[in-house]
Amino acid sequence: MKVKICGITDVETGIAAAEYGADALGFVFAESKRRISIEKAKEIIAQLPKEVFKVGVFVNETRENIETIASAVGLTHIQLHGDESASFSESLSLPVIKAISFQGNESLAALVDLSNDFILLDSPKGKYRGGNGTVFNWDEVNPHLLSSKKIILAGGLHADNVEEAIKIIRPFMVDVSSGVETDGKKDLKKIQSFINIAKSTFVGR
Repeated sequence: MKVKICGITDVETGIAAAEYGADALGFVFAESKRRISIEKAKEIIAQLPKEVFKVGVFVNETRENIETIASAVGLTHIQLHGDESASFSESLSLPVIKAISFQGNESLAALVDLSNDFILLDSPKGKYRGGNGTVFNWDEVNPHLLSSKKIILAGGLHADNVEEAIKIIRPFMVDVSSGVETDGKKDLKKIQSFINIAKSTFVGR
């Protein structure tokens, strides 16, 4: 099972998460308590292994700004958390992860025709577009509707529920932010525990 640690804001956490086995790290360039500057993101990414996905998170940002930031800091993937259209996603130069808030299977069915390979399945919107640390009912999701996509599961995951979530949704990757924090800061022990549990969860194919 692949793991993404989102909301990275310092070098120590980024390097440690990669060493613990994180497959992707997320850097938030949208309004968020975890928002990062271009300079800091560039500093962290420069010290990460080549094979780790460096994902930039954006909300209703202009194509020009996304491309400028992606190039400046060394992103490998773009995560769109706003109201971006399919054509907007297709216009970007890097692979796109389109985040959607789960609001029933009818809305999921409409996503089958999206051209991007990655769909991030998140909880309904809160104060911010994503990163709100709330769980939705995984049992309500019909994963067959998106069987042609690589599903990244987010929304309120932590070490105590990620195994159950993986077994129900059987995603390509799990994504965590607040679930590996203590008092609003990334906790290295929680990151290591989350990664270990997620990667040891067997999901038959």
